Amino acid sequence: MQVIDDEYYMGLALDMAERAQGQTGVNPVVGAVVVKDGALVGLGTHLERGTPHAEVHALNMAGANAKGSSVYVSLEPCSHYGLTPPCAERLITEGVKRVVIACEDPNPQVAGRGIAMLRSQGIEVKVGVLRERALKINRKFIKFITTGLPYVTVKTASTLDGKIASRTGDSKWISNEGAREIVHTMRHRHQAIMVGVSTVLADDPQLTTRLSVPGLSPVRLIVDSTLRIPESAKVLQDHAAPTILLTTELADPAKAEVLTSLGAEVMRCGSGPQVDLKLALEQLGAKGISSVLVEGGGRLNGSLLQNRLVDEIVLFFAPKLIGGEEAAANFRFDGFDLMRDAVTLRDMEVTQIGDNVCIRGYPVWSET
Repeated sequence: MQVIDDEYYMGLALDMAERAQGQTGVNPVVGAVVVKDGALVGLGTHLERGTPHAEVHALNMAGANAKGSSVYVSLEPCSHYGLTPPCAERLITEGVKRVVIACEDPNPQVAGRGIAMLRSQGIEVKVGVLRERALKINRKFIKFITTGLPYVTVKTASTLDGKIASRTGDSKWISNEGAREIVHTMRHRHQAIMVGVSTVLADDPQLTTRLSVPGLSPVRLIVDSTLRIPESAKVLQDHAAPTILLTTELADPAKAEVLTSLGAEVMRCGSGPQVDLKLALEQLGAKGISSVLVEGGGRLNGSLLQNRLVDEIVLFFAPKLIGGEEAAANFRFDGFDLMRDAVTLRDMEVTQIGDNVCIRGYPVWSET
């Protein structure tokens, strides 16, 4: 049984924040809890960009009980006027006694100012309760707000010998149904999904979120240097989610015009012959896309890895061995001469899903 203390209430705030992942856009996910005289009197979660923040929902629920209460919030309360008024100001107005914060907000418009505002009004502030968990939950937001670049997660499913398809190109299905449900949850929690045009040509995927309950479908990104995508592709015809074609200056303007008429956006990323993936991510960040889930083939995965553009890797392994020298591998790039130069993953998590194994980790990039 868990002891009721600051971590107990912060854990509740973080639980609520975590369940809103995917629906706040470029905004962070935040949970808030109001406690008065030992009782829970208010709960709140930030649900959508431009709508009231978690603290506001929790204080509204608490009503008159907010005065003299303790408020637990998973991210530093904002101190500036944006699409909504500052939460720090609302906490002061309500007369709360104590505010417990998991971690500071890295947004340059906040960055400690919310904490300072609360303390200047005599409110007791404690910072750092369950900090690491809070930082992990908002890792996509932190990457975007500090760099302007989307957080990139590469997901791949392979056999135990690292093959994502047989030598004939057959790939359905490598992973089991439970693993595929997790992947659709990942789609719900990212703003965009990226594949290469070869995946579209081979599988004609929908790239939408399909769960047992309604989910949010990400923006579909197709890396297509010469606009080989057929007009009949599902991502162009179903209008289930926006589609952006990442191409180069070499792509045929006439084909681009046709694709635009079908509702797709054509984004030119470099002069060619290949899409400049770093430039593509910069342009996507400028459009307000803060996270990208990559479900591409080995070449796209490898190119992103080789260019150090990957923040997280999620690998699903099925208990199968298929062999074949020409069978596609999950990462295709030039590689390294020495084992000591290999890309390593930190903070590894290993989960068994039926007969599949999921390995999640974060690449360690050297300074050079």
